[in-house]
Amino acid sequence: MNIYWADLHIHTVLSPCGDLEMSPGNIVEKAAAMGLDIIAVTDHNHTGHARLTRELGARKGIWVVYGAEINTREEVHCLTFFDTDEQLNAFQLEMERNFVKIPNDSSLFGCQVIVDEQEHIVEEVSHSLYPGLNWVIEEAAGVVHDLGGLFVPAHVDRPMNGLYSQLGFFPDDLEADAVEISRHTSREAAEKEHPELKQYMLIQNSDAHFMDDIGRAGNRYMMKSRKFSESRMALKGEQGRSVLEI
Repeated sequence: MNIYWADLHIHTVLSPCGDLEMSPGNIVEKAAAMGLDIIAVTDHNHTGHARLTRELGARKGIWVVYGAEINTREEVHCLTFFDTDEQLNAFQLEMERNFVKIPNDSSLFGCQVIVDEQEHIVEEVSHSLYPGLNWVIEEAAGVVHDLGGLFVPAHVDRPMNGLYSQLGFFPDDLEADAVEISRHTSREAAEKEHPELKQYMLIQNSDAHFMDDIGRAGNRYMMKSRKFSESRMALKGEQGRSVLEI
């Protein structure tokens, strides 16, 4: 087995809350400087920077997992992860079919731009990426799993947009592949407050919106190689794969 250091919750400039320095190129350079082996860019309700970041990451020896942080109808943030271009394309189309399209006010919420390798703007997303999609959380998990992806409720301990703040409980029928807690708590504290979390693999990530946050939290994944099938087993704690201490 090998040990890989991973930060799987990073926002680019495409997210309205992402700093203007958070281009795919800058993120990869920072991740390499931090010694990260695996990252995921998880912009709000959009996958526009996933492919470029994966391409740039490969040049630095970093595996970039395709991802997005979706917002459900209940305003619960959830991380979604995919392996292939086909899965990513299909998920982007599903999100577009389920957007609540409200014009983005960039003066209030920030710009939502897709850039190229040279940081030239190639597209600006005109509708706000903040609103919830037309999926309740169980439906969202179903869509992700039907496409072969992984579904992880994000920062469940947070007082806003976390599962507990929005629902008040963990649904018994929610098919989560793991659960993310924020970098401001610990596994012990989270499990003490919510004992039902003991049945899930808990992970932590930086939720970086600024360059200096990249790698401030993460996990070490024990896997044979950097493959999506291996990460799936690690999140389930199967066949000797695991996510090591937070």
